[in-house]
Amino acid sequence: MSDDEADSGGASAALVFSGDAYDAVLDHARDGAPEEVCGVLGGTGGGEEGGGSAADGPRRVETALPVENVAEMRRTRYELDPAEQLDRIEAIEADGGDVVGFYHSHPKGPSEPSPTDRAEATWPGASYVVVDLRDERVGSWRWTGEEFRREAVRVERD
Repeated sequence: MSDDEADSGGASAALVFSGDAYDAVLDHARDGAPEEVCGVLGGTGGGEEGGGSAADGPRRVETALPVENVAEMRRTRYELDPAEQLDRIEAIEADGGDVVGFYHSHPKGPSEPSPTDRAEATWPGASYVVVDLRDERVGSWRWTGEEFRREAVRVERD
């Protein structure tokens, strides 16, 4: 998988990761396996309600902040610790950034939202990033409030 186009199949919008943020998400997923891990993504362009469009330009992820997974069945589910999630969001905003979205891993795949992920998505306009550890594929979908729309994932390295 190329750093320029990590997972673009059929996407109209783009989510661009800094190399450090992308590596942090993958490292967290690897380190947490076989359980799912989760976290908050900070950067720029996270303010569009309803999902935006390709014309909005790419959204950028500059930081990936891990949050403890407090789900009862962490091998197949994730739930961000509410207090820690709020702390991470406040830290991103205090640094002048936007909450771009959230990430979690699927240690046994796939790199797309599960039916549970779709049923529990709650942040319109946010990117939901899913890491499939089988082939380290990173997928992203923007939640419109009604459905997920696939986003291309790109990585920019210095």
